[in-house]
Amino acid sequence: MRKSITSAIVAAAAAAVLSGTGIAAATAHSAATGTEHFQMMTTSPTGSNAGIIASGVFTAPGVDHEGKGNTATFVFSNGTVSLKHSAGTGQQSFNPKTCLLTVNEHGTYKLTGGTGAYKGITGNGKYKLSILAIGPSKGGKCSKTGAPVAFHQLINASGPVTLP
Repeated sequence: MRKSITSAIVAAAAAAVLSGTGIAAATAHSAATGTEHFQMMTTSPTGSNAGIIASGVFTAPGVDHEGKGNTATFVFSNGTVSLKHSAGTGQQSFNPKTCLLTVNEHGTYKLTGGTGAYKGITGNGKYKLSILAIGPSKGGKCSKTGAPVAFHQLINASGPVTLP
């Protein structure tokens, strides 16, 4: 009888310890680390905002708001991510006969902070920018001035992030 009571007490104590450990493990929050991808797209040559899709450590649709001094803020429904990016370097060409503008540049970025669900986010990475546009034509001649009559801009960026 004593043996079965002792066994029951040991079993109950073990269950309590294990369930307590399970609760502690379930409530412990560890940082999520991995590669985050950002894809931005716009068809406006004069706007400072672009649609964005983030995927990787987190997935969210949002809007990229370009700021001054090579800064940007990605606005998502549950918070923001701020960053600073380098000026792009690469190739540009304008065909004076067809009015086609092609831009292919690349650069780096560093995440500088976040709010809401992205508070404390850190990371950096590389980006590639591609623009394909058709410049205006005046009197049958292509012009480098004036808003393009068609414009597509795509930016793909990725790099490691840590989200606490």
